[in-house]
Amino acid sequence: MTRAADSRPVSAKEWTLHLYLSEQDPATTARAVLDTGENVLESHAEAHRSPYDTAVPEIGDELAAGRALIALGRRLVAAAVGDITAAGAPEEPPPAPLWSPRE
Repeated sequence: MTRAADSRPVSAKEWTLHLYLSEQDPATTARAVLDTGENVLESHAEAHRSPYDTAVPEIGDELAAGRALIALGRRLVAAAVGDITAAGAPEEPPPAPLWSPRE
C-alpha cells in the first residue's frame, strides 16, 4: 500500500558542495562540485581583472564563485528537467501571452 505524500516521515538529506578557487592574476578560476550522494555535478567559471583596475583578489573570487554557482544551478535544473521527462511527465504547455500582438 502506498502512503499519501503528506504522511511520509520527514527525511533529511545532505549534499556536499566544494568550491575551489585558483588565482593567477589577472584571472580567477572557480570550480564548483556538488555531490548529492547519487550524482556529481560540476561547473567552472572565470573572472578577469582589467589591467587598469586595482587588484582586489576578493572581487575576483566573488565573481568567479558566483558565476560557477549560477552555472551549477542551471545544470541542476537541467538535470531535474531530464529526470521529469524520463519519468514520463507530460510537457508543460507554454505560458499564455500577457497581451495580444497588434495586427
